[in-house]
Amino acid sequence: METRETAAAPEKLSESQDLNTVTATEETAGTSEAMKDNAAAADEAASESDAPETAATVRVPEATSKEEVLEILTRLAAEETAEITREEIVRLKQQFYAFRKAELEAELADFISQGNDESAFMPATDETEERFKELMNAVKDRKAAIAAALEEERRHNYELKQALIDELLSLATDTDNVNRTYPRVKEIQAEFKLIGEVPATEATDQWKSYQGAVEQFYDQLKVNKDLRDYDFRKNLEIKTLLCEEAEKLDAEEDIILAFKRLQNLHDEWRQAGPVAKEVRESIWIRFKDASAVINKKYQTFFEERKAREAANETAKTALCEKVEALDFSTLKNFNAWEEMTKTILAAQEEWKTIGFASRKQNNALFARFRAVCDKFFTEKAEYYRTVKDELAANLAKKIALCEKAEALKDSTDWRKTADTLVALQKEWKTVGTVAKKHSDAVWKRFQTACDSFFERRKKNLNENRSEEQANLQAKRDIIAELKAIPADTPRAEAMPKVKELQAKWQEIGHVPFREKDKLYDEYRAVCDVFYSRGREGRGSMSRFEDVIKEMGSDENKLYRERERVLRSYEIKRNELKTYENNLGFLTSKSKSGDSMVREMERRIQHIKDDLAAIEEKIKLIDAKLK
Repeated sequence: METRETAAAPEKLSESQDLNTVTATEETAGTSEAMKDNAAAADEAASESDAPETAATVRVPEATSKEEVLEILTRLAAEETAEITREEIVRLKQQFYAFRKAELEAELADFISQGNDESAFMPATDETEERFKELMNAVKDRKAAIAAALEEERRHNYELKQALIDELLSLATDTDNVNRTYPRVKEIQAEFKLIGEVPATEATDQWKSYQGAVEQFYDQLKVNKDLRDYDFRKNLEIKTLLCEEAEKLDAEEDIILAFKRLQNLHDEWRQAGPVAKEVRESIWIRFKDASAVINKKYQTFFEERKAREAANETAKTALCEKVEALDFSTLKNFNAWEEMTKTILAAQEEWKTIGFASRKQNNALFARFRAVCDKFFTEKAEYYRTVKDELAANLAKKIALCEKAEALKDSTDWRKTADTLVALQKEWKTVGTVAKKHSDAVWKRFQTACDSFFERRKKNLNENRSEEQANLQAKRDIIAELKAIPADTPRAEAMPKVKELQAKWQEIGHVPFREKDKLYDEYRAVCDVFYSRGREGRGSMSRFEDVIKEMGSDENKLYRERERVLRSYEIKRNELKTYENNLGFLTSKSKSGDSMVREMERRIQHIKDDLAAIEEKIKLIDAKLK
């Protein structure tokens, strides 16, 4: 049994149902009967628009003329026809014949006002209507062709599967050669699973035929009973596990997730082979009963959600009416605007607590509510701008000074930075006042940045060489710990310890200048031993080629693997850009020294090697996809 999602997806219509209604209106006649024909066409389109909405989004806006309807249809017809929904066709038809009906009524009224008899009315030929019908017919033909191609493919799949069933039935009767035919039966089962969809009218019967053929084969395996019994036991274990998994879904709080998992379990059930006759019925009933529980909860969930959406729609409508009743024209001072702001924000918070309304109304209600909120905040911003431009300008200047000071607070160019900060302090005094609520905070921010630098400068001037000696000893201890790691330690076990020690190394400050290069070279040599130990496994292609071979010609798996490799490539490339940018800020004359430059260059080369290996993997996948 295959469960299907009944509440989430609407029933599909045939191609003829999609488009035959579009051409239902005949050409307007040369009498007043044309008025009735076009009116009927417009009414028909209006009634069709009351059909249930599908999950697809209708991309047809409200047109203002027949020509605009024709332009929209022309644009849609140029796209992939299979993507044009029934709702779009119906909506275009409704709009076009509404305009046509209005034109004919106007022409008839004018004809009668001139003293003519209504029965003698002969409407003018409408070229746009002819073009409209041509486009509709073209869309119909293209969609019919696509549907025919899909049906032909399903019919071909049906024939392929039927051939496998026939072969399976033939093998089921040849019990004398079971040892030879059994591997072929497994191949047939695998091939059957790989073949795509068949016509819906044939799917159930064909699946039953296939299951019957498989069961017949296993029932008649008399020569090799042990093999059959083993397969039955294995399949029973699989199906028992699937039953347990299905029964556990009853405890899943997310019914949507539970339903999707149930569909996956049904797919796995289909793929599992038969079990012994005496347990077939009982194991299936157990699985079916567990599925029925989830299906019932799934249906109940959608019914309850529909009721909640109706209640949410009512609540959101009431909230829209509440904010629309507010009068912003009476707000004349800051306090009044702030009070109204609290009211609007409270309404927005209340909106957030209300769940979704129906798909048809939710976006419209949100647009209605947001329009009032946008109007309020636009008017509030305009009011504030008229009285606070000067305060805002002064605040912007002081914030800019804060940012400059903060950018310098960590500088080690003590003399130049100190002169710059003194100049910024003098400039601060020339800037006017700012709003009271910002004054203390912005001043504290500026003062904190300045004080931070000057305190650091003072501390730096008082430091002595004892710290550098302590750092030297600490780094020597790290080198000793690295050397103490046994050479035969597996890379997976050794590298976390190496990474930890490297992190400690980076945290340690400067060492005496005379010892710097010698110490770093010794450290780098020890680290390179660990990295070179696992280098031969970097970007290994043989393992990757085996993975690609296992995927065979499955394009979906190949494309997913290609996307995964591409993501890895982008991560490495971004990492390379970061290192190259950082390298641009380092020189051999900087305080970081030559050792840091060499370390950065080494890492850049490693990343480039990784990128080259990844590019080879991408080429391998691309060659497989051709």
